[in-house]
Amino acid sequence: MTERLRVVDYLVRELARSGVEHLFGVGGANIEDLYDAVHAGPPSLRGIVAKHEFSAATMADGSARTRGSLGVVAATSGGGAMNLVPGLAEAHASRVPVLALVGQPPTTVAGLGAFQDSSGLAGSFDAGEVFAPIARFCRRVTEPAEIVEMLPRAIAAALGDPRGPAVLLLPKDVQQATIEVPSDSPAPLAPPAPAGDPGVRNRAVRALRGADRILVVAGEGVAAAGARAELAELVHRTGAWVAVTPDAKDVFDNRDPGFAGVAGVMGHPTVEECLRRADICLLVGTRLPMMARGGLDEALAATLVIAVDPEPPFVSGIALRGDLRGTLRDLLQRLDPAGRPRPAHAGPVPLPAASDTSLAAAVTAVGAALPADAHVFVDAGNIGAAAVHLLPAPRRGRFVVAVGMGGMGYTFGAGIGAALATGRRTYVIAGDGAFFMHGMEVHTAVEYDAPVTFVVLNNNAHAMCVSRETLFYPGDYSYNLFHPADIAAGVAATFPRLNATRAGDAAALRRALLRTNEGPGPAFVALDLDPREMPPFLPFLAAGQPSSGGRSEHGRVHAG
Repeated sequence: MTERLRVVDYLVRELARSGVEHLFGVGGANIEDLYDAVHAGPPSLRGIVAKHEFSAATMADGSARTRGSLGVVAATSGGGAMNLVPGLAEAHASRVPVLALVGQPPTTVAGLGAFQDSSGLAGSFDAGEVFAPIARFCRRVTEPAEIVEMLPRAIAAALGDPRGPAVLLLPKDVQQATIEVPSDSPAPLAPPAPAGDPGVRNRAVRALRGADRILVVAGEGVAAAGARAELAELVHRTGAWVAVTPDAKDVFDNRDPGFAGVAGVMGHPTVEECLRRADICLLVGTRLPMMARGGLDEALAATLVIAVDPEPPFVSGIALRGDLRGTLRDLLQRLDPAGRPRPAHAGPVPLPAASDTSLAAAVTAVGAALPADAHVFVDAGNIGAAAVHLLPAPRRGRFVVAVGMGGMGYTFGAGIGAALATGRRTYVIAGDGAFFMHGMEVHTAVEYDAPVTFVVLNNNAHAMCVSRETLFYPGDYSYNLFHPADIAAGVAATFPRLNATRAGDAAALRRALLRTNEGPGPAFVALDLDPREMPPFLPFLAAGQPSSGGRSEHGRVHAG
């Protein structure tokens, strides 16, 4: 059977049938028909309007990471469409499935000087060429009936391996057109991932069986594949130590005796010690990019590496390609279920707090207040490095760091998207620099009563840049120290309904956070810190050590 629907009504119906619950975006002339259709469509799909398209994209990203399913963002043409680019670039780099529905001027005026024309005609730029490099699938829908084929292909591409964004460019007249569509079409699904090479897998199993000491480095792909249980069982059967990449603290219990800490430039020296003692380094759900392997290259070169991931690793080794969860289950069937004893190691030892107002003390206070089932979204910079290094992941929530592109301000939208998608208390941990970029999404949290606690650690600076300036240049040189700002007072005045607090020290921060856990909706807590405090960031720590070549940022540990 078939029925006649507008293209936008078909889109909304199919998204709802696919389990999508939120459409994040910013309205505008060439996307307003889609919002009309959401209003009139199934109540299971809710429209959310953000303050900026970048944050709308990160809301879809945060929703996808916490639900393990497709996130959807919508934007109008012109500047609205271009504002999506950095958010979708993060989703591409971090393998997050996001579908972007991007409005375009009507096809009838393409190439005729239309406002916000990006058809590629008559000297206009082509939006498709902008989005294609950061998308797994990108198509301009010029004939209304094409949407019946293009939508399932876009969703399948976003959810396939490797995951990432898919983009549909939708001219306004195409959105409004009526088409004949199947009334009972199946919901689009991602295609199954191809199985890996059996010979390569057999070689890896033999190596794992013969190894005395194994270090597992687990990445965000474990969370994306829903494979935490398989990872834990693999660790039990091999007696392995476990390190995690900076964006994957939540994939293994941080309190487990086998946990060695975070690998890479924001990590713990225990990881390198375990790697040097290990016969095998087993990568699970990570390609081990530079942020995760900073300081480890020499030890990795001397160790057999086995990688379990849909994509090949960035280091040499045995690559077990294909479905991650299925590969782990296959390995488990071939390993002794009795398990092995684990050699002792020191565990992730954090740097001591310098004072009650130090960055370390602030992060410790957050950890003391964090609910076990909360989600945590950590922003870039000194604040992010300290949280990755010091803050244990909640036992039953996500711990997300956007290290794909490392865009400042990512967390404000992403945390809201996660909170709305799951209904669980979500912590956003950010500095003042990130707040001034995209912190006005606090308004979105207030509007939709999202259960988000915004923790802004304010050092009145772009402090990671200040750290570099302090290390490599003498005197008072800095472009990145700012005049003091009372962010909590400003937010409280702007949003009278919002519970906003300025904490005087780490103890007051903890008390304020505990109070916010007890209530519904959003809350905001700020604490002032010293901008010159050095973060636990390996390139900076290495730069502070003496060398025969003098003080220089060249030839040290690289972050990217």
